[in-house]
Amino acid sequence: MRRDRTSEPGTADTGRARAGSVAARTHGRGMCKTRGMAVDSFMVALGTPAPDFALPSVEGETMSLEDFAGAPALLVVFMSNHCPYVRRIEDGIGAVAAEYRGRGLATVAICSNNVDTHPDDGAEHLAEQVKRAGFAFPYLVDETQEVAKAYRAACTPDFFLYDGQRRLAYRGEFDGARPSNDLPADGASLRAALDAVLAGRAAPEPQNPSMGCGIKWKPGNEPG
Repeated sequence: MRRDRTSEPGTADTGRARAGSVAARTHGRGMCKTRGMAVDSFMVALGTPAPDFALPSVEGETMSLEDFAGAPALLVVFMSNHCPYVRRIEDGIGAVAAEYRGRGLATVAICSNNVDTHPDDGAEHLAEQVKRAGFAFPYLVDETQEVAKAYRAACTPDFFLYDGQRRLAYRGEFDGARPSNDLPADGASLRAALDAVLAGRAAPEPQNPSMGCGIKWKPGNEPG
């Protein structure tokens, strides 16, 4: 499968590799890799419990991890509005979340980007994205970026699938679609994990990391 390394147009990811370089650094038990301006997700250890959160949605309602307690699986997606990697698959994300909702999946999206540097990721623009992509799940705003750090999110999009006990069962790509290719944004990789987890099985291996625009950290918030 082709691995796209297209740079994010018009942005600079502070603290990450410059275009053309390849760097890797550890973060807890996970690993984050940068390829040019594209960033791979931290591969957080499977079995890690889902961190709690209490964040406002784009509609103003505060939601927490407990609000999804009855679901047999929970998908947490770190996203943004401006990133071309997200825009490439956002319709597919909405479709997969809606399809699997009927099988018990709960989905929540979180945007943690610094809106001072990326105002297109402000709540009003996220609300526009909800309508554009047909999201039928809550979209939360992580202004302090503490939730992104707790989940060890690295990029947008970044997918974390938890089982009924809220242990991490899958972290990886949605599918092989990237801004520079024409592969279908059908969520093939995530679907395989969802089918397994909802049937009480382990998600299939190997799990390929997600890739996207690095989270736009506020000064001093960059993961060490």
